[in-house]
Amino acid sequence: MPEQSSLSPQETSTGLADLPPSAKLVAKTLEYEGNSTQSQLAESTRLLPRTVRYALTQLEENGIISSRLSFMDARQRIYSLELGDRERTGIDA
Repeated sequence: MPEQSSLSPQETSTGLADLPPSAKLVAKTLEYEGNSTQSQLAESTRLLPRTVRYALTQLEENGIISSRLSFMDARQRIYSLELGDRERTGIDA
C-alpha cells in the first residue's frame, strides 16, 4: 500500500519536497526577509555557514532562488527567491 504524502502537488513537482530541511528554512527566510547574503542567512537561520552554503546550492540548482553579485561588496552574493516561486513552490502555503 503506497504511503500518502502530506506535501502539496506544487512542492512535489518542483523538487522542493526532496530538498533538506535546511534548504526549506533558507527559502522561507528569504521569503520573509527578502534578499540576503549568505552570512545574513546564517545569522537569521542560526545554521552553520557551510550548511547555508549547501542549502543555497541546492535551491539554486532547482531554480528556486537566484543570486547576483553585491554592488556594495563584490566578494558577496545576494540571494533572492525567483519571481513567481511562491505560487510555483507553495512556499507561502
